Amino acid sequence: MGRRRRRGRGGGRRAAGVLLAGALLLSGCADGGGPGAGTGSADRVPGADARAVRALLDRRAAAVTARDADAYLASVDPRATGLRTAQRQELDNLADVPLASWTYRVTELTGQGADRVTAHVRLSYRIKEYDRAPATADRVLDLRRDGADGRWYLTADRPGADGGGLLWQQGRVRAVRGTHSLVLGVGRTGRELRAISRVADRAVPVVSGAWPERWPGRVLVLVPHTAEDMAGLLGAPAADYRGMAAVTTARPGGPGGAPADRVIVNPQAYGALGAFGQRVVLTHEITHVATRARTTGATPAWLSEGFADRVAYRAEHRTAAQAAPELAAAVRRGEVPAALPSDEDFGFAGDEARLAKAYEGGLLACELIADAWGERRLSAFYRAVAGQRERAGAVERALREVLSSTPAEFTARWREYLRARLG
Repeated sequence: MGRRRRRGRGGGRRAAGVLLAGALLLSGCADGGGPGAGTGSADRVPGADARAVRALLDRRAAAVTARDADAYLASVDPRATGLRTAQRQELDNLADVPLASWTYRVTELTGQGADRVTAHVRLSYRIKEYDRAPATADRVLDLRRDGADGRWYLTADRPGADGGGLLWQQGRVRAVRGTHSLVLGVGRTGRELRAISRVADRAVPVVSGAWPERWPGRVLVLVPHTAEDMAGLLGAPAADYRGMAAVTTARPGGPGGAPADRVIVNPQAYGALGAFGQRVVLTHEITHVATRARTTGATPAWLSEGFADRVAYRAEHRTAAQAAPELAAAVRRGEVPAALPSDEDFGFAGDEARLAKAYEGGLLACELIADAWGERRLSAFYRAVAGQRERAGAVERALREVLSSTPAEFTARWREYLRARLG
């Protein structure tokens, strides 16, 4: 879920969000295994060599959590001076990151000759007090066996299938702790990070007051140096995120062992917002974190984004017209939408007005439910949609079961609501 900024009426700035495809997520799925669990195609490499590689990765992981630079670098080829320098710097960059765990799991091991192998591994790590389950990143490691001592050494370390990078590979990480937040930043001042932490600390209780289910009530925020670095964390082109103020790396529908959630801030786009816009952006994204377990493939974007916008704007006491300027202008021109926004309307490509009206339409749909049926019914409707096994018919069934309505009736009522609130 992301927040894109645009100029709004009255000199303000408004952010709009959209559900990201799973391929763009930093966290991935939790493994629950360490470096010795599962080896995929490891049978292509002799068993003794496969065990030796896993043992090396075990030592490497232990060195990270112990902050033991000598032990960490002992796994790196002494002849690979550039890699050794980069690896030492990476460990130094991690100094302020409160790690709870760090493990590797080999998913594929292939021989590249008698003394060389390529290991595809899943790195799993947890941030202390913030990750209930591991965040993960795929890495590809090249290793060689030294002919003199018979030991295996790392010769290359690069991103794997998920394409995402890691914050500490971008520079020294500075950590700022808030009451309900931990902000990790690279290339940003302590003042900037503390300001973001204050906004996040304000947003967390707002979200908890609007969402009836229990959630951790704290948020981890990553602040890379540039929009390009933000895109690098997500393994995507920078153009996709240049105008986006923040994005949530929360995979929908993952209670219990789901991957850790992060809000990633684009410092340039976020910094261009005023105080109001920054509060809206982070409250919106943190709402996605809180509702993630109840947001599934059955949830339409108008509901997930509309609910998050409603929580954010409700805390700011904005009128409907102030929160939905593009849609208000269209309604006053007699251009009332014929249908609720489709998922395609929330795509990043296309004109900004269409995107803004999609978010605003979702916001007003959630406002309608809360006004006509009550706050509890809105939350119950959100959960009921997520509880459906398939996307097809999910909204229809939830409308019938929770609101005693039909898609046609609800759409007609929504259109009248737009006229009444925005006309």
